[in-house]
Amino acid sequence: MTRMQPTDLAYPVHMQLEAYNAHDIDAFMPWWADNCEYYAFPSILLASNAAAIRERHIVRFREPDLFGMLLSRIVIGNLVVDHETVQRNFPEGRGEVDVVCIYEVEEGKISKAWFKMGEPRLHEPVA
Repeated sequence: MTRMQPTDLAYPVHMQLEAYNAHDIDAFMPWWADNCEYYAFPSILLASNAAAIRERHIVRFREPDLFGMLLSRIVIGNLVVDHETVQRNFPEGRGEVDVVCIYEVEEGKISKAWFKMGEPRLHEPVA
């Protein structure tokens, strides 16, 4: 795989995923435009600006097992489409969920994002 360059359209997506996996809100937020929109696919608006995204992720980053594993990425025009498996701490227990993430990138920042979640799979409890 070639190394990601700051000039690559997918660079902001790459960097925000690294910050997500590090649970680092201060490294995560610079990649989101101030007036960005964050949706549950296809059109349920979950956050209408960077401050709202920050609040959502401060809570999410408290999950000790949170980690997004990138399975594939494609870039078409100014869209970056990621397929990830995300480790989560669900109310029912530790597990994972498949997610399709669609990011619209403008001027080096994520301006819109849509997330389609699969069905959570709980991990077997460790005896």
